[in-house]
Amino acid sequence: MTMFQLEVYIAGVMLMSLIVYMLTGGADFGGGVWDLFATGRRAKDQRELIKHALAPIWEANHVWLIVIVVLLFVAFPVAFATIGTALHIPLTLMLIGIVLRGTAFVFRTYDDQSETTHLRWSRLFAIASIITPIMLGVTLGAVASGTIHVNVETGIVETDFISSWFALFPFAIGVFTLTLCALLAAVYLTLETDNPELQGDFRIRALVAAVSVGVMAGISFLLSAEGAPSIRKGLGNSIWSVPFHLLTGAVAIWAIWAIWKRHYPLARVLVPIQVILIIFGWGLAQFPHIVSPNLTFSNTAASKSVLQPVLIIVVIGAVIVIPAFWYLYAVFKGRDDKTGSLIEQNKTDI
Repeated sequence: MTMFQLEVYIAGVMLMSLIVYMLTGGADFGGGVWDLFATGRRAKDQRELIKHALAPIWEANHVWLIVIVVLLFVAFPVAFATIGTALHIPLTLMLIGIVLRGTAFVFRTYDDQSETTHLRWSRLFAIASIITPIMLGVTLGAVASGTIHVNVETGIVETDFISSWFALFPFAIGVFTLTLCALLAAVYLTLETDNPELQGDFRIRALVAAVSVGVMAGISFLLSAEGAPSIRKGLGNSIWSVPFHLLTGAVAIWAIWAIWKRHYPLARVLVPIQVILIIFGWGLAQFPHIVSPNLTFSNTAASKSVLQPVLIIVVIGAVIVIPAFWYLYAVFKGRDDKTGSLIEQNKTDI
């Protein structure tokens, strides 16, 4: 097994971890978005549905982000140092958002349950849920933009701390990431309740989010011409790009149709596939660079004596963690009772 193969395998694990994090943790952030925009006479019920959907599993989903950070640190230390230095501001904002979001979610549940206190924690939870995915997207956009320059021999970052991420393309990717999170959450929430009215509320939100995803995908692609030339080249000129775009577009349109026709279980399958295709396409276009334009997986990788044990540990960890997550979801998400039914029952009891 060559070192190049080891690098690619570990990079593949990082990409898969990012996909899983978006499908799970990203949906949690999307729940915070819809918590902020809960409106109408069912606003309280919408927030209750979001709370019950997130409560059992939301902390566990950050495992996948930790996997990415640890693998980046151990397997690609030069890239880790470069990203941590050049992008420490958006990364810090993202970390603050994760902490504030968790804090607000807990205090909203256990603090004084007056309407004023509850609303204050709800707003903090929602705002933090918006900031975090935007900063995640900004970081990914900056990494792909080609504006972060580092001396490979010395490891010294030659870029300032602002210009690489405070630009149109990274923020377009940030908003794009937010719309994907909102879409995932809205579609998931349609299956978290048996209440037709609540399902209808999140159906409308899912349609709005789906259109927003399409708009932001187009804007991001247009801005990539100047904002991320290597990504634009990969997505626009590769032999796989046209079939890949057609497949992604077909899945997206099918998902919108499923949401429109209220085929929620089908939408629950199609929307994650759409997100997987989008992230996988970004990964293909980004490869072999880990930080454009001059850091690749090859020239930033640790030695073979490090990469081999890391890959072995990843395999062992997957054997332990994946069944544990399956069991976690089976316990908390495999129940027959739905939050909407519980809400209606509570109203009847009152």
